[in-house]
Amino acid sequence: MKKSLGAKTLIYPTPILVVGTYDEEGKPNAMTAAWGGICCSSPPCVTVSLRKATYTYGNLMSKKAYTINIPSENNIKEADYFGMATGRTEDKFAKTGLTPVKSDFVDAPYIKEFPINLECKIIQVVEIGLHTQFIGEVMDVKMDDSLQEKGDQPLVEQLRPLIYAPEGRHYYGIGKQIATAFSIGNGIK
Repeated sequence: MKKSLGAKTLIYPTPILVVGTYDEEGKPNAMTAAWGGICCSSPPCVTVSLRKATYTYGNLMSKKAYTINIPSENNIKEADYFGMATGRTEDKFAKTGLTPVKSDFVDAPYIKEFPINLECKIIQVVEIGLHTQFIGEVMDVKMDDSLQEKGDQPLVEQLRPLIYAPEGRHYYGIGKQIATAFSIGNGIK
């Protein structure tokens, strides 16, 4: 038997994404967001949804660009802080000691110490309700050499990305590989 929980945003896993932007004066900022992910494969696009009240919202509307920075378990404190503080009053990079790097393809900073960075140009903005969705075309991906297994495929076990459980407000790591996609199901065919 199943229990009805009502209308909720209960999808697992929820990724931890750190959105990098510049404000109108060129000051770098970073904000942690869990409402986002892949939304198109061709062209490659990712999305992030933010409330209008956030400092990052204004930066996105002004610069039409952002980066998605994927933190590892090593970056949990900084990722959490980026979601707690506001760039309106704090220099988050100075506080964390992390390094903003000017992107090669878009007007937004990426975080040098985070293992994967996606440079995104905003191609669509969708007003949804409490949140606004920013769809960004991925213009480039930067990845630490230490994560590369086969060409441009990361070693997830070394990346150690984070996921978020919104109902309990907890962070989790990702476990071991259990199967190969588009293969394990062949036993049912």
